[in-house]
Amino acid sequence: MNEDKAKIVQWIQDHEEELIAFLKKLVKTPSDNPAGDCLPIARVLEKQLSELGFENVSLLEVDEESVKENGMISMANVLAPTVFGEGTNVVLNAHGDVVPPGLGWSVDPYGGEIVDGKMYGRGVAVSKSDIAAYTYAVLALKQVSAQLSGRVDLAFTFDEETGGEIGPKRLIDQGYIKPDHAIVAGFTYSAVNAHNGCLHFEIKTTGKSAHAALPHTGTDAIEATTKILNVLYEYRKKLADIKSSIPGIDFPTLNVGLISGGINTNVVPDECTIRVDRRLIPEEDFVAAEAEFRGLVQQAVSNIPGIKIEIRKILHAKSFGPTPENTPLVQTLAVNWKSIVKEDGELPVHGVPLYTDARHFFAAGIPTIMFGVGPKVLEEANGHRADENIRLSDLQAATKIIACTLYDLLVEK
Repeated sequence: MNEDKAKIVQWIQDHEEELIAFLKKLVKTPSDNPAGDCLPIARVLEKQLSELGFENVSLLEVDEESVKENGMISMANVLAPTVFGEGTNVVLNAHGDVVPPGLGWSVDPYGGEIVDGKMYGRGVAVSKSDIAAYTYAVLALKQVSAQLSGRVDLAFTFDEETGGEIGPKRLIDQGYIKPDHAIVAGFTYSAVNAHNGCLHFEIKTTGKSAHAALPHTGTDAIEATTKILNVLYEYRKKLADIKSSIPGIDFPTLNVGLISGGINTNVVPDECTIRVDRRLIPEEDFVAAEAEFRGLVQQAVSNIPGIKIEIRKILHAKSFGPTPENTPLVQTLAVNWKSIVKEDGELPVHGVPLYTDARHFFAAGIPTIMFGVGPKVLEEANGHRADENIRLSDLQAATKIIACTLYDLLVEK
């Protein structure tokens, strides 16, 4: 570690209490999505960044129509550029919207309580801690600004839970950010270079209602849907035979997550609706996968007279990656990870089966990696579950690794 990096690391250690306080304020600000009323936390973050000395902090409110189309109440993106001169542009993107807390908490989900070296709270791991780490990494970088060229954009968004269309994708499409590299929210003990894509479908089956005493005079939509379900569950078994070559990603999956239908117990149901999640490995062609899915559903009820079906695609999240491990971004991150974490072996680089905002950067042709604050596996942090938490030691380590990585990417050669 050279003198500049040592100075960066020492600054982060000296400002640990401020870093923790910054994160705690974010955790104490509710930002559940749904319902998606996320303008308040965006304003809190804008104020925090301005008070920390960031210049030209922008609160980019999204128009009401776009917000409603994406199933939210209010939303804004927060952008804070730090310019060191001409050169490489790196964007750090993390999201501040969170899933609702749910039941089973042993602490206040909005308290930011610290117990045995861990901070607890909804969103502390996914991904408010990344917002804090990225912010303080850039602040640390300013301590050696004379040695740097290029710029770092903090791009904090609040619609990841609804797809990221009016968050990172909007920032890219409208030219607010033009990065050469992107680092997106992740965890501390591995770098994620790929993830699955996803298709969500709503299937509506329509028949004809009738009195339950005369069921033969109606057309049972739930019975027809049962045939569709049987076909889909058989299809799910076959998907397990399609293997991904990317470490960390196994095979495509299918899940029926919602079902509703019927009028009353004594009425033949005339409608039934299900929603299906179909995960795509990066090697799959989504057009072919969608066509196969639609064909299976239609074939399942093709011999039932009087039944109509409507298949509506309600989400297509593209796959991400893989970002090659020999890119400067991944290589630089790996060197600094080994220096800070000091674990045996190299930084693990792999894919994950979920989908994230990283896909928007990758789709725009930007070398992208997911890295941030958290344990080796999501379950350890209770992400999206009760008692979500992060180790404060991981918050420190991730901030140092990100700061040193930015230094190496921006230092004048």
